[in-house]
Amino acid sequence: MSWSLPIVRIAGIQLRIHVTFLLLIGWLAFGYYTEGGSAAAAGRVFFILLLFLCVVLHEFGHAFAAKAFGINTPDITLLPIGGVARLERMPEKPGQELVIALAGPLVNVVIALGLSVAIGWRSAAGVEVFESPNLLTQLLAINVLLVLFNLLPAFPMDGGRVLRALLATRFSYARATQIAASIGQGFAFVFGFIGLVWNPFLIFIALFVYIGASQEAALAQMKDVSRRFPVSSAMVREFRTLPESATLEEAVDALLATSQHDFPVLGENGNVAGVLTRHDLIAALRRGDPAIRVGDVMRRDIPTVTTGTRFEEAFRIMQECHCPAVPVLDSMKRLVGLLTPENVTELMMVQSAMPRGRAL
Repeated sequence: MSWSLPIVRIAGIQLRIHVTFLLLIGWLAFGYYTEGGSAAAAGRVFFILLLFLCVVLHEFGHAFAAKAFGINTPDITLLPIGGVARLERMPEKPGQELVIALAGPLVNVVIALGLSVAIGWRSAAGVEVFESPNLLTQLLAINVLLVLFNLLPAFPMDGGRVLRALLATRFSYARATQIAASIGQGFAFVFGFIGLVWNPFLIFIALFVYIGASQEAALAQMKDVSRRFPVSSAMVREFRTLPESATLEEAVDALLATSQHDFPVLGENGNVAGVLTRHDLIAALRRGDPAIRVGDVMRRDIPTVTTGTRFEEAFRIMQECHCPAVPVLDSMKRLVGLLTPENVTELMMVQSAMPRGRAL
């Protein structure tokens, strides 16, 4: 996620913090300082950090549950509205998504139970814990609220994913997502209205829920379309290639002369050696070294697919490798096409416009 800074890597998962979260902490610290001095500011900021520690543990609950089904989590990002665990791919089976969705709130349930035990132990020891303000009781209340809030059926929140998993046992994945997304967007309007008359922070949550639900619905529709076609249905057939020995100047000429952003790079034997992206080309130009060749800056870790590969499989490969373009080979291992995210989107748009029962 852009504008996020890596903090630490735990169990192979990169924990990141978004700059807006740092701004939130600074803003709150300044506000508490002006109201009650440095001691009050330090105490409230410490409580907020403990709160977000609970949020991080919540997201790791999702990540470890996904790991049990062979789904990795590259990173978890802390945002002002909570945490986001970015799964490598979404589970295909409703039962798996149900377990992954419930794992996060279950972590907060365990934390709340642990805090209840601690509060009970302190109370039995004669220590008053219910006088305001008390850190343990506040954390207990927050974790209970996190469980209840996250289980609201507002897709793409945890409760919305639980709803989609249940709907997917009766409907197709795409249809279940559309229903859950519509309900999530309805909740977004409710959050937004309440935010206008009560707490403006709910407006940000409403935007997050609405945009997230729309994106998830579009992704599910894309996956549904991808199941019905081979790669050859959507690949670009007219494109430019570059040899490994090409200069950056030649690459710039190709970039400006065509609408392509990414170029397959061929080795001396004519096989695909990699892909030169526009981003890598611009970065190489900034070095100002005329001796740099295309083969020095291209990406070599790009997978390939064949014309007979199911579009669904190619789409999964694109998601997992975050590839800007995937070369398409024929049965003789010759480069015959290029698959880009734009092609995926265009195929989805065309198929959505077609009358039901018809396909390209």
